[in-house]
Amino acid sequence: MERFSFRRFFIAQVAFVVVLTVGTIGFVLLTDEGWSSSFYRSVVTTTLTGLDSRPEGTAAELFTVVILMAGVAIFLYLAGAVVELITRGVVGEYFGQGRRRRAIDQLRDHTIICGFGRVGRSVAAEFDHSGSEYVVIDVNPASIAAAVEFGAHVIQGDGTEDAHLESAGLTRARALVASADSDEKNVFITLSARAARPDIFIVARAADDAAARKLLLAGADRVVQPYSSAGLRIANLVLKPQVADYLDIVSTAGGEELRFEEITVGATCEAAGRPISDLHIRETTGAMIVAIRRGSGAFVTAPTADAVLDVGDVLIGVGSAEDIRKLDALFAPRETSVS
Repeated sequence: MERFSFRRFFIAQVAFVVVLTVGTIGFVLLTDEGWSSSFYRSVVTTTLTGLDSRPEGTAAELFTVVILMAGVAIFLYLAGAVVELITRGVVGEYFGQGRRRRAIDQLRDHTIICGFGRVGRSVAAEFDHSGSEYVVIDVNPASIAAAVEFGAHVIQGDGTEDAHLESAGLTRARALVASADSDEKNVFITLSARAARPDIFIVARAADDAAARKLLLAGADRVVQPYSSAGLRIANLVLKPQVADYLDIVSTAGGEELRFEEITVGATCEAAGRPISDLHIRETTGAMIVAIRRGSGAFVTAPTADAVLDVGDVLIGVGSAEDIRKLDALFAPRETSVS
């Protein structure tokens, strides 16, 4: 459907002002009335309100008829524009945009998805399963429609533009996904986001190794190559189908049978500075700690019971959804007392 033309509405208003001006000048020249009386006569004639008195002289009468007909034409034109404004939903769209803007402004620690193609939609589906908030930025009308159908918060724009990133809440976001179909665009998205938010976590899509290297140089924290990942997935399904199925279960955010989760050991966490054996994790939560990533970046796989948990360590836990919930509670920051 063609969008409502605000230019048409503006032209009608300009025409109305022009007729008022011409009418005022005309009545001043054709009658003995002053400027204020002529302006008043022009207003009541143009707006179809009527006249207080009949103007004197044939020329003034004919001029009044012309102004009256011009007023009729302008108001019919304006009436059509107003009907178009309502029937095409411009007013509803305007207020709808306001509601969407307020909803985005209230988001905190969300993820911005730049590009809602196949990769972006898969990311959004996983976020929906995990209950994570996200905002989509895309310029393609079809992608925008798909994002709206997903129930996503949407910004119609370009992820390379600082203003559009700001509209998506970049200053409050926890992460950004550069998932456009173009490697060049993903590089620019990464550069823009990194320049505005040096601390934000950025994951970018790359078609090949060369693009992946450029994205890392541009500031991406992680780079994913969908084609390579798909090839690995197909090979695993052929060579190790049971392993592949197991990994599918534990790597899907919406999986109910088994889930992986990462938990950071905070400074106010009860577990900080204690060995794993003191926490009785398996007995109290049902979950298992399968790896620890130390603050230095090194992974400790299958940590022993005497491994001490330091502040800043990231634990990789595995268990059911309920097990993970209990594990989160076990490592939740302790409340600080106010004296």
